[in-house]
This record gives sequence, C-alpha cells and structure tokens, in this order.
Amino acid sequence: MRNRNVVVAQSGGPSLVINCSLRGVINVCRSMPDTFGTVYAGYHGIEGVLREELLDLSPQPDEEIALLSTTPAAGVIGTCRYKLRDDQSEDYERIIDVFRAHNVGYFLYNGGNDSMDTAHKVATLAAARGLDLVAVGIPKTIDNDVGDSAFQLIDHTPGYGSAARYWTLMVQGANEENLGSSPSDPVLVLQAMGRRIGFIPAAARLADPHREMPLLIFLAESGVTLPEIADRVNDLLVKEGRALVVVSEGLELGDIGESYDAFGHVQFSSSQTTVAQMVVYYLNAVGLRANGSARSNVPGTHQRHDMITGSTVDMAEAYAVGQQAALLAAAGESGCMATLLRNPGPVYSVRYDKVPLEQVANSERSFPREWITADGTDVSDDFVAYARPLIGEDWPSVPLVDGRLRFARLQPTFAAQRLSAYVPQAHRAR
Repeated sequence: MRNRNVVVAQSGGPSLVINCSLRGVINVCRSMPDTFGTVYAGYHGIEGVLREELLDLSPQPDEEIALLSTTPAAGVIGTCRYKLRDDQSEDYERIIDVFRAHNVGYFLYNGGNDSMDTAHKVATLAAARGLDLVAVGIPKTIDNDVGDSAFQLIDHTPGYGSAARYWTLMVQGANEENLGSSPSDPVLVLQAMGRRIGFIPAAARLADPHREMPLLIFLAESGVTLPEIADRVNDLLVKEGRALVVVSEGLELGDIGESYDAFGHVQFSSSQTTVAQMVVYYLNAVGLRANGSARSNVPGTHQRHDMITGSTVDMAEAYAVGQQAALLAAAGESGCMATLLRNPGPVYSVRYDKVPLEQVANSERSFPREWITADGTDVSDDFVAYARPLIGEDWPSVPLVDGRLRFARLQPTFAAQRLSAYVPQAHRAR
C-alpha cells in the first residue's frame, strides 16, 4: 500500500501534550512520501470524519507544525466525545464511504480507552468491507487510566506527567498560601481531576516527598467518609495548626448532581456541588480544632492545558508515541496501539512498542491498592518512585510574542467534499 492518504483524529478530553503526538505523526508521514500521501485531520475527531470535514495538514507551514509541541489542548484540530455504538450501522458505513472517497489507507486515532475502542471497531469494519486500511491507536489521557493495573500494556499515558507536574507545583504554592493565611484559614481543601481514579490527586505527594507539609490526600479509592475526613483533619490541626487537604473529584461522599458524557463517563466539572465544597461545608459545620475556617480551591481545565507547567519528559514521550504510531502504520501493523513501557533499572527510560487494540479498547486501569496507605490519607513511596520521573526536571521552552503565548495556527484548508451531507446518528434526535 503506497501513497494512500492518512486521517489522524483525536477524541475525549484533551491534554497538554496531545499536539506533540500529532506533530510526531505529521513529521513521520512527511518523511516517508513513498508510503504516505496527503495527511488529513478529522476535524473534531470521528465526528469530522462522519461529516467529511477533513483538514489538510500536508501544506501547513513548517513553523506551525513545529509549534504544535508547545500548543496545549485540542484547539488545533479539535476533539469530540462521540461514541460509535454497535447499533449505529449508518455511522460505520459512512466512515468507510468517506475513507474510500478520499483514498484513505491509514487511520490514526488519539485518545483514551473509548477512543481505542473506536479505532478497533473501524479496523474490524474496514477488514469486513474489504477496505485496505491500517488503523492504529495513539494513547492519551491525563487520568492515566488506559491499560492494565499491572502496567504491562502501557506504563503511563501521555498527558499524565504534565497533569502530575501541575499538581506538584500547585500544591507547593498552596502550601505557601496556607502557611501565611493559617491564622484565619487553617484548612485549604484542593480538588483534583481524575474521575474515579486517583493518579492525579496522588501526584500532590510529589510536592512533598519527604512529608514535611501538613498534607492529607484522599483518593476516590480510599473510601473515606466525611466524619473520617473531619477526624483526620482535626488530628492534624492539633499537631500542626494547619492542614492542606487534597481530594479527588470522584470521592463518593453523597449526591453532587454529576452528569455523564456520551461515553458514559461521569463529568464532575458540570456537577451542581463539588466534593471540595462538601468537605468544606462539613468541616465548618462540625467545627475545627483551630481558629478560623476551611476554604476550598477547585482548579478546572487549567489542570490539562497550562503549558507553562508542562513536563518536558511528557512532551518528548508524547511526540515519540506519535512517531511510533506512524511507523507502525507504515509497517502495516493494523489493529494495534502505540505504547511506551518502562525499562527495568534505577535510571528511568522507556521503550516504544505496540499492543493489540482489542486489549486496550474500553480498558480501565485502577490505582494500585498497595499504593494507598492503610489509613487512606496518603500514597506510598512506591507511587512516588513511579511518578517522580514523569514530571521531569526542566521548564518547557514556550515561545512568546508580544508577551502572549504563541500557539500553532493552521490554515483552514479542507478537502473538497465528495459525498452528500451527513448528520451523525446520535445527533439526529436533537
């Protein structure tokens, strides 16, 4: 298969390094003109494919492609939360029709576990329909929940290292704030993203690996109750006079009015009440064993798009995973996901490989129970050893123009549409 065109697309919540992977794909495709033809982006993920909205990446200026490495989130080619369900036969056939119409031989999908399911379904359908298509997955999620709990399918997902570094630096700053304001506000409750898996809130421990701060960490997996939280906080107040409390947005303390996205994932960002608010209300209601009151800080999507706090390790690995995906595609390795695995030994390094899409499609890693302390208020040194290399040592070099961040801006050049207009099945009832 030579000179067939490429469609690369993204799905789900974006990450700080998602465009590093995109750049890796584009650069490999450009370096292999005898294998890859035109590189298109499905504009806003698989929805863009369904609507035949294919952004032409091949003629984009080299400068803009280079800037992808320091451009966070998914504004460049868009993302979506559109799930291809088994009963949406028209959607599946439409994808095949679009790929045939544009001579697409390679489909690379960047996302989390549900995105790997989409890539797997497209690969399976293409084979059944006789379409010569290579489908490869590219892992991405700040939650670090793709793969297995034994870390054999993937060691960590691109995006997590930068979210972990954000929390490392943010907790350091919060500690300075609390140190100064503790006479009136002795308790500061911080809420971290991560749905119901604890990798992001656990990263707060990286800010204080020697446990010198008055820091409590409650993962969703800890199973603690509000009275237990209050007891732990008040014990710490008696001992230290102040407390930093990190809670997972998915900590189950009662109904907070959460909603769900198209994948069936809970969306705490749209909840009526936050876990942090519930904790603060309860602490202030039962009383603190210190003067003053508890207050909260709930960072939003800033956790996944703050380029200044990005991890240089994460950026480099995301780029390399994108390259690996394109190289797998060039080798005809359909039905697999590019992956990174940690090499054994005291010095951190990774190797890049592949795993079958069917093994990671809809997979969901859990946070190891042995990394949660027995009292449910902290994470272990083994977690610190796992996560510490991922946040890197250096600041990313982010270009500024006129004092503002200079992000990649691609020309809005789209492939000519050859098929009739189409409305994705899930949107027809709206």
